Amino acid sequence: MQVKGIKDDIKGIILDMDGLLVNSEELYWQANIQAAEEEKLGTPRDAYLKLTGATVKEMQAFYHKYFKTDADRDRFIKRTDDLVWQWTDEGKLKLRPGVQEALDEFKKRGLQMAIASSNYEDVLQHFLWATGIRNYFDFYLSYLDVQKGHIKAKPAPDIYLAATKKMNLPKENILVFEDSSTGVQAAKNAGLKCIMVPDLMAPTEQDKQNAIMICQNFFDFLKKI
Repeated sequence: MQVKGIKDDIKGIILDMDGLLVNSEELYWQANIQAAEEEKLGTPRDAYLKLTGATVKEMQAFYHKYFKTDADRDRFIKRTDDLVWQWTDEGKLKLRPGVQEALDEFKKRGLQMAIASSNYEDVLQHFLWATGIRNYFDFYLSYLDVQKGHIKAKPAPDIYLAATKKMNLPKENILVFEDSSTGVQAAKNAGLKCIMVPDLMAPTEQDKQNAIMICQNFFDFLKKI
């Protein structure tokens, strides 16, 4: 696949999931707000945006700031996860604009496709079944693979290096799609070309340096093929 602005022929696509393929980041944000209000935490609503694409270290700092005990933190996280799972079953999880069309185009062109997500395996599968896109992908990597492989989570390059190895393609023939700064940095650290499709957070100056292209949505990207 030839893409305007990219000299190499693209033969493989690696995609993040949350906030890129589906609107789950928005659901997690709303679930965080609801869980916090139930716990009467009194934190500002926009505080939870800091968890969007956050590193493990950033998430730990956030929880340390707002929760007195680990039990309080764990109850909050479980409530958030339960709400998103419930809302997914209720049909509130949606594909982001242009995702269906992009997946169809990639499949038509015979590209290898994989997901490299920091989310849990059961959540990843739940989201893919709910949106009907599970069978587009040759394989999936999740937080389970991070744990099993004893590799570091994003922004470390590990999960993208693992995906590249499994795809068995040269790095120059692979294109990564990400929505968060953490993910874009991970792809950059892995030596891969990354296109950013932002979700809740606007691109930073660092994102503009790390990504080879920033598209408003997948419809925007499809115009460049």
